[in-house]
Amino acid sequence: MALRENYDFSILENEAEHLVTAELERKLEAYEGSDMCLCQDCVLDMACLALNSVKPLYRVSLLGTMYAHAQGEGEFHDEIARAVESAIAKVHAHPSHD
Repeated sequence: MALRENYDFSILENEAEHLVTAELERKLEAYEGSDMCLCQDCVLDMACLALNSVKPLYRVSLLGTMYAHAQGEGEFHDEIARAVESAIAKVHAHPSHD
Protein backbone atom coordinates (compact mmCIF):
# COMPACT_ATOMS: atom_id res chain seq x y z
CA MET A 1 0.00 0.00 0.00
CA ALA A 2 1.51 3.32 -1.09
CA LEU A 3 0.30 5.69 1.63
CA ARG A 4 1.72 8.87 0.15
CA GLU A 5 0.13 8.10 -3.20
CA ASN A 6 -3.29 7.32 -1.71
CA TYR A 7 -3.54 9.92 1.07
CA ASP A 8 -2.87 13.64 1.34
CA PHE A 9 -0.12 13.92 3.96
CA SER A 10 0.35 17.62 3.20
CA ILE A 11 -2.45 18.43 5.68
CA LEU A 12 -0.58 16.72 8.52
CA GLU A 13 0.90 19.55 10.61
CA ASN A 14 2.87 19.68 13.83
CA GLU A 15 1.43 22.67 15.68
CA ALA A 16 4.29 22.46 18.19
CA GLU A 17 6.55 23.52 15.32
CA HIS A 18 4.48 26.66 14.78
CA LEU A 19 4.45 27.44 18.50
CA VAL A 20 8.22 26.89 18.84
CA THR A 21 8.92 29.01 15.77
CA ALA A 22 6.80 31.88 17.10
CA GLU A 23 8.48 31.70 20.52
CA LEU A 24 11.94 31.51 18.93
CA GLU A 25 11.17 34.59 16.84
CA ARG A 26 10.08 36.52 19.94
CA LYS A 27 13.16 35.50 21.91
CA LEU A 28 15.66 36.16 19.11
CA GLU A 29 14.45 39.74 18.67
CA ALA A 30 16.25 40.51 21.94
CA TYR A 31 19.55 39.26 20.46
CA GLU A 32 19.55 41.38 17.29
CA GLY A 33 22.74 43.41 17.20
CA SER A 34 24.48 41.14 19.73
CA ASP A 35 27.21 38.56 19.15
CA MET A 36 24.55 35.84 18.82
CA CYS A 37 24.87 34.15 15.44
CA LEU A 38 21.54 34.29 13.65
CA CYS A 39 22.55 32.48 10.48
CA GLN A 40 20.21 29.87 9.04
CA ASP A 41 22.20 26.94 10.44
CA CYS A 42 22.16 28.29 14.00
CA VAL A 43 18.51 29.35 14.00
CA LEU A 44 17.37 26.01 12.55
CA ASP A 45 19.55 24.18 15.08
CA MET A 46 17.79 26.15 17.83
CA ALA A 47 14.40 25.19 16.43
CA CYS A 48 15.39 21.51 16.16
CA LEU A 49 16.73 21.36 19.70
CA ALA A 50 13.60 23.01 21.09
CA LEU A 51 11.27 20.77 19.07
CA ASN A 52 13.09 17.66 20.26
CA SER A 53 12.42 18.79 23.84
CA VAL A 54 8.64 19.22 23.60
CA LYS A 55 5.86 16.81 22.76
CA PRO A 56 4.55 17.05 19.20
CA LEU A 57 1.04 18.32 18.55
CA TYR A 58 0.06 16.88 15.20
CA ARG A 59 -3.22 17.87 13.64
CA VAL A 60 -5.10 17.43 10.38
CA SER A 61 -8.12 19.68 10.91
CA LEU A 62 -9.22 23.10 12.07
CA LEU A 63 -10.48 21.53 15.29
CA GLY A 64 -6.99 20.14 15.85
CA THR A 65 -5.54 23.61 15.34
CA MET A 66 -7.90 25.05 17.93
CA TYR A 67 -6.95 22.30 20.38
CA ALA A 68 -3.25 22.87 19.77
CA HIS A 69 -3.57 26.60 20.33
CA ALA A 70 -5.41 25.95 23.58
CA GLN A 71 -2.50 23.68 24.55
CA GLY A 72 -0.13 26.50 23.58
CA GLU A 73 -1.34 28.49 26.56
CA GLY A 74 -0.42 27.77 30.16
CA GLU A 75 1.85 24.87 31.10
CA PHE A 76 2.67 23.80 27.54
CA HIS A 77 3.57 27.39 26.64
CA ASP A 78 5.94 27.47 29.61
CA GLU A 79 7.48 24.20 28.42
CA ILE A 80 8.00 25.66 24.95
CA ALA A 81 9.52 28.85 26.38
CA ARG A 82 11.98 26.83 28.49
CA ALA A 83 12.89 24.59 25.54
CA VAL A 84 13.52 27.60 23.30
CA GLU A 85 15.64 29.37 25.93
CA SER A 86 17.70 26.23 26.47
CA ALA A 87 18.17 25.71 22.72
CA ILE A 88 19.30 29.31 22.22
CA ALA A 89 21.84 28.97 25.03
CA LYS A 90 23.21 25.65 23.72
CA VAL A 91 23.60 26.81 20.12
CA HIS A 92 25.11 30.12 21.21
CA ALA A 93 27.67 28.25 23.33
CA HIS A 94 28.38 25.65 20.63
CA PRO A 95 27.44 26.80 17.09
CA SER A 96 27.66 24.09 14.45
CA HIS A 97 29.93 26.13 12.22
CA ASP A 98 33.29 27.91 12.52
